[in-house]
Amino acid sequence: MEIKNHLEDMLSRFIGQGPYLVIDGEKYIDAASGTFNLPLGYTNHRIAEKLKQQIDRCTHLSSAYTHEMSQYILSKLVKHTPEGIDRIWFRDVSGSGAVECAIRIAQKATGRSGIISFFLAHHGQSLATAQISGNAFRIKDFHINIDGSIKIPAPDSVLAESQSQSEKVPFVDLEQFIQLGSSDNIACLIIEPIQGNGGNTVFPVEFFRKIRDICHQHGIIIIADEVQTGFGRTGTFFASTGYAKDLEPDIIVFAKGAGAIGIPAGGVLMRHSLDVLESFEHSSTSGANPLSLVALNEIIDIIEDDHILENVQQNESYLRNGLLGLQHKYPEIMKVRGVGYMYGFDTPSPDFAAQVIATASRHHLILRGSRYGKGKAIKVRPPLVCTQAHLNEILHKLDLTFSELTASAPVYREIA
Repeated sequence: MEIKNHLEDMLSRFIGQGPYLVIDGEKYIDAASGTFNLPLGYTNHRIAEKLKQQIDRCTHLSSAYTHEMSQYILSKLVKHTPEGIDRIWFRDVSGSGAVECAIRIAQKATGRSGIISFFLAHHGQSLATAQISGNAFRIKDFHINIDGSIKIPAPDSVLAESQSQSEKVPFVDLEQFIQLGSSDNIACLIIEPIQGNGGNTVFPVEFFRKIRDICHQHGIIIIADEVQTGFGRTGTFFASTGYAKDLEPDIIVFAKGAGAIGIPAGGVLMRHSLDVLESFEHSSTSGANPLSLVALNEIIDIIEDDHILENVQQNESYLRNGLLGLQHKYPEIMKVRGVGYMYGFDTPSPDFAAQVIATASRHHLILRGSRYGKGKAIKVRPPLVCTQAHLNEILHKLDLTFSELTASAPVYREIA
């Protein structure tokens, strides 16, 4: 009984209120959206009531009973997917599991095994998805080989001050990598429309066109990993229908935001020709559980009914200009970049980034950084329900943070 009460006491320290998290009575605004799992913030009365009702009915069902509901959700999602993507596999509760599903689909459909991925990419933390991610520190003590796979450099990020840069950035020669390094065994190329954990890297739109054309020439399936960019984060339902529309993916992977207020949910959307898996070839015991289905169904409606996409589109410039203003004020803020409510910037060093996160917390602002790209990046990703007033609060607390850090410190300059 004491252990039970202790656990309840520990959890009672935390209370969510929209974009705010109250910890021991202290109110913080969360500019990281609960590690990017909370597009609606910590609470949403409408979806909470639906989830409570479902808990009273049942919280688990065999996937044999949930197929019809998954298909109903698909009928709502296809309004927001690229043309031709009209099938769903919804049997996962994480992005890692959903990415593994997408890999299986590509391998079975092509009869090939290799995967092209990018430096600094993050596709999951299971053994296979960590292996294809561009972050070797996660797998230095573990071993798996997906035959024929290669990792290639990603282009530099397009900065918020120079959107026209997208046509000028030199790209890696994907054709050469395929010809010289793949042994004709490439099943798919997987790419995040914006590299999240890689430091919020915003790819030039011309890069999407180039890799699309080359993949089509070689019969390589394109997987858009939208675990972080999906469900409105970039101002369109999927980045693949907005900023990254020229990618024209064959498969879209989703998770995180699909759970609305943190309910685990993950799945795969694909072209009908890629609906090739048998039911036993990929599944999770908890996949398509009733709570995931309710959360996914409701967030689609809430995004539409509450004009969430319009909110992000209308306020993006306020967030971008505010961050650029801070960049002009503080030399320690560099390379502001982003789309929608998915922004980031560099700091001089990983140690300085850690100081930013800690100092921001003292000002009741929750931020997240990145271990990739030498860990210099700070990510600013408020819940999609945030208004201009919320964004102003975030920007003000960032200003206070950098003012405190730089008041008695030397001016930092980026080391090339």
